[in-house]
Amino acid sequence: MNLMKTKKERAATIARKLDELYPEIPIPLHHTDAYTLLIAVILSAQCTDKRVNKVTPALFSKADTPEKMAALPVEEIKTCIASCGLANSKAKSIQALSQMLVEQYNGEVPRTFAELEKLPGVGHKTASVVMIHAFKIPAFPVDTHIHRLAQRWGLTNGKSVKQTEADLKKLWPPNDWEKLHLQIITYGREHCTARGCDGTVCEICRTCFPNRKKPVITKKA
Repeated sequence: MNLMKTKKERAATIARKLDELYPEIPIPLHHTDAYTLLIAVILSAQCTDKRVNKVTPALFSKADTPEKMAALPVEEIKTCIASCGLANSKAKSIQALSQMLVEQYNGEVPRTFAELEKLPGVGHKTASVVMIHAFKIPAFPVDTHIHRLAQRWGLTNGKSVKQTEADLKKLWPPNDWEKLHLQIITYGREHCTARGCDGTVCEICRTCFPNRKKPVITKKA
């Protein structure tokens, strides 16, 4: 019999297990400040963190501030990030947002969702990562891993990333969001993978739903 009937009960169990597995969880993207984090997150779209960390040293050696990046030709930026995928559009966005930061924000990364999401190439998830990790302002970035696991763990209906974010924020206090965001992503990469688990295989899935027999069909983001 499944003893964890409510989302709150499952959420508490999940948080305990994640704390056991990942008591300390670093930000996987290498950066030195809010600006370099912002650039790294933009580069991570459809690209692994490992790959991003390989290309950013060369890029940041040329330009690690908005002023320096805005002065770089798009082609030079593109050459540095070529192996990340979508290099052409990312290079254009990186130069354009750097120019915008110089012209409108005195070279500083803004600290509000509204301002961040006006920057070229910056969506809500990217803004959320910068807000929570760079500025420690409560946010719960939802990527494909979190969206998938939240459905498998019965924490959301999975209709949209926006809905998943709202549902998860109701289950854990804001002070835990930064750590949980990183823990869930890491667990999704290591244990509850897209192909390696279907909602019945990994330890957390089996703990939350011991009687589950049928695979969970994940609704795409």
